[in-house]
Amino acid sequence: MKITIFGSAHILSLALLASAGAVRAEGDAARGEKKFIDCAACHAIEAGKNGVGPSLAGIFGRKAADNPEFRYSPAMKKSGIVWSAQTLDYYIADPQKAVPANRMPYAGIPDAAARADLIAYLQKVLK
Repeated sequence: MKITIFGSAHILSLALLASAGAVRAEGDAARGEKKFIDCAACHAIEAGKNGVGPSLAGIFGRKAADNPEFRYSPAMKKSGIVWSAQTLDYYIADPQKAVPANRMPYAGIPDAAARADLIAYLQKVLK
């Protein structure tokens, strides 16, 4: 399912949720911490610490491209995404499919269990 960035932000959010399916509740935060090593090359979990990618602090419940200290792609600014476990799961599976023309040069994590582990870790450390 290809989602485009054009159109209503509400429709995009619903499409992301419908496409994401259920995020595995049994994600393992310890395994996710190991997986985060890949993400840490660009993203920090500390507030105000942007790198190549924006800080992930406060990501859950935040609108995409809402960090005024980071330069986002026009595609991400127009995406209408509000980050939740489900939208993050869909996005990190294939960032270019989820938001075509975004600037994140990452192929994604196709393995649902690995994504669930990563999300469990982020939920634990970003409370």
